[in-house]
Amino acid sequence: MSMSPSAAAIPEKLFFKIGEVCDIAGVQAHVLRYWETEFPMLQPQKNRAGQRTYRRRDVEMALRIKELLYDEQYTIAGAKKKLAGEIRGSGRDSGQSVAAKTPARSLQPPPSLAARFGASPNSASSPASSTTPVATPGGDQRRHLIQIAKQLREILELLDQGEADIALTQAKQK
Repeated sequence: MSMSPSAAAIPEKLFFKIGEVCDIAGVQAHVLRYWETEFPMLQPQKNRAGQRTYRRRDVEMALRIKELLYDEQYTIAGAKKKLAGEIRGSGRDSGQSVAAKTPARSLQPPPSLAARFGASPNSASSPASSTTPVATPGGDQRRHLIQIAKQLREILELLDQGEADIALTQAKQK
């Protein structure tokens, strides 16, 4: 999937509201909702209040759909075929595979946590972890941890907002 110039302008966030995606993509909300019905690869999740929450890959997909329809003048059917081909081909693309774009994630705790919690009863299967020296996160790790903390705060804000919306809806119904 080619990256449009607009894709570089996507803010570093975990979730986006429909209004934010409309601003980024330059289309109205009803257009995005229509695209969701036509393009199965554009499926934002809904929070507990029923509001759409778009992930970065959803925003990138919306930008790609817009590029195909508006810039390259594809029909809806043609754009669907093109996207399906791009998605199928992305797994075989040697230079830009999906695995190369996403960092590998280990299920093992980082050394700093393994050492700190190595003496717990749950770690009896790995006695070596209790002798692992405590490591402090390096610059890159620290930046990633800060970014993760920021994204977790955003998730909590979305959850709080959803709960507030539900409470408001329930209060109106009474």
